[in-house]
Amino acid sequence: MLIHYGRNAGTGAMAFIRKRGNTYYLVHNVRKKGRVHQLHLARLGRRPRISDEVIEGVEARHPFVRVNWKDLKEKASHQFVEPVGSDAQFLRSLLSDIRNVHLEIADLHWPYLEMTQDRELRDQLTSELKLLRGTLDVKLNQFRKGKLTPLRT
Repeated sequence: MLIHYGRNAGTGAMAFIRKRGNTYYLVHNVRKKGRVHQLHLARLGRRPRISDEVIEGVEARHPFVRVNWKDLKEKASHQFVEPVGSDAQFLRSLLSDIRNVHLEIADLHWPYLEMTQDRELRDQLTSELKLLRGTLDVKLNQFRKGKLTPLRT
């Protein structure tokens, strides 16, 4: 059975983003034996981002499902974006995540990583670390130029 998702699919069925607690999910309602059940397509995290990895994961787990990714990406980027600076809990959580990532990266032993058999994984990690460095450079430059002012306590 082929289930269509999205506004332009020609059916009333539509995947949608749902917030539960502090986490967003991509879900769809399906009927089984006359009752509505929610099919969880993907966990999107604290901020609803639909990345290529999310798309690939949904398509791998639900190969017969068609999703209007363009509509969902647009909705996620416009409807659910809240100003980060106004959410103190989000900033505390982000700070905790940054500290944890810092410790994980510090514990990463490069000679051991070079011995790994999965070259693609090693290359992806290297690429992500370079991207992280670039993102950090951009944000720190914004602080220096006064576009973002660090809060003083």
